[in-house]
Amino acid sequence: MSTQTAVLSRPGWRDYYELTKPRVVMLMILTAVIGMLLAVPGVVPLDVLLFGNLGIALCAGSAAAVNHLVDRHIDIKMARTSNRPVARGRVEPQNAVLFALLLGCAGMAILLVFVNALTAWLTLVSLLGYAVVYTMFLKRATPQNIVIGGIAGAAPPLLGWTAVTGEIQGHGLLLVLIIFAWTPPHFWALAVHRRDEYAKADIPMLPVTHGVAYTKVHILLYTFILFAVSLLPFATAMLGWLYLLGAVVLGLGFIYWAVEMLRNRNPDAGMETFRYSILYLMALFCIMLLDHYLVAV
Repeated sequence: MSTQTAVLSRPGWRDYYELTKPRVVMLMILTAVIGMLLAVPGVVPLDVLLFGNLGIALCAGSAAAVNHLVDRHIDIKMARTSNRPVARGRVEPQNAVLFALLLGCAGMAILLVFVNALTAWLTLVSLLGYAVVYTMFLKRATPQNIVIGGIAGAAPPLLGWTAVTGEIQGHGLLLVLIIFAWTPPHFWALAVHRRDEYAKADIPMLPVTHGVAYTKVHILLYTFILFAVSLLPFATAMLGWLYLLGAVVLGLGFIYWAVEMLRNRNPDAGMETFRYSILYLMALFCIMLLDHYLVAV
């Protein structure tokens, strides 16, 4: 290896930052923060707000680093992931393992010492669910990988809720249910767009095993399920009319994009649906927060 190649291959802080999947973690933390704020009528204690989200973020980053490590041979085959640090060799596998362990242990220690044991153990279960159960087994075993594994990615708002209350409550579980129902249409929209890459990498995503048309029908079906589930916070008097209006408008927008995919007129409908799904989740949770503080239920 030449000196120039050796220098270019040295990992920088940006490579380790990329290992944590920062965009994904930021969305998770947004839902965790809102879970905290929804759990109480007043103000969340500052120490819980800071240490709770720091611990959750570190554990989520640890799980993401494990995903980079395990999927490195797959990542190199796909355009979307081919430049990831471990796949490209900028971060050695053993360093990725140490980095993941450091983040995970630090996150767990923060949650155990400064938050509460329930949140720490639930976070650990979520970490293992994504990094081990989904990444190592489900992803390669079944086209229902996203559906079954989605529960791990749906946990952050419950983690935020338990960080404040110290207990699992029904309304916190409703937030999990919304993200759980959101995950299949969100990810399958991307999988339709990237079908050929998943096929090349031999990953049994639904559009690879059952075809694009079948997947589009299921995206629409799950979008209807999501629409119904998103109304439950209003139906249970957790949130009020402002949330109901926002959930209906955002849900109809999601259904529109699912129908657009099914009509097969727009070749970019998959990616546009995927992008809308991210905006949908962010907007839905922000509207929850506005309703919680502005509208008396």
